[in-house]
Amino acid sequence: MSTTTRMNSIDNRFTRSRSHRMIAGVMGGIAKRYGWDANLLRIIFVVVSVLSAAFPGIIVYLILWLLMPEAND
Repeated sequence: MSTTTRMNSIDNRFTRSRSHRMIAGVMGGIAKRYGWDANLLRIIFVVVSVLSAAFPGIIVYLILWLLMPEAND
């Protein structure tokens, strides 16, 4: 694996954001990974979690918090 490929795979990981965090940086990290607005993603996540009984938003958020490493930026 070349150095460039290794750096690209490191940059493409899901990491919790240190700069765009409200609680743990999960939504900020996902938004940064895809180039989305973190606040808009948070709003969408809360609305979908509240409106859908089949989507346990708090459980998903806690699992992501535990699994996603914190960013080094």
